[in-house]
Amino acid sequence: MPKEKKKVVDHEERMNVQAGGFLSDLWALLIWFVGIFVSLAVGFGMIDKVLRIWYIPTIVTEVVGWLVVVLTLVGLILKIVDKLSGR
Repeated sequence: MPKEKKKVVDHEERMNVQAGGFLSDLWALLIWFVGIFVSLAVGFGMIDKVLRIWYIPTIVTEVVGWLVVVLTLVGLILKIVDKLSGR
């Protein structure tokens, strides 16, 4: 039976993995915040009748705008609770 080779991880490789994890987490957080802000901007634009969809009544657009805002805030709260719970 051939012996399995153990991979030796040097200090530089370990630091690259740790830095990649931190930068990856930072990038994901940044993109998540951008998504939250874009969703809120679109939702409030629909509520204020600034963003309209042709051939759809404005009341429908307003209701959908409120739906976008509420679901964005619910998602934000659920994500914070999930992070605080240690998952």
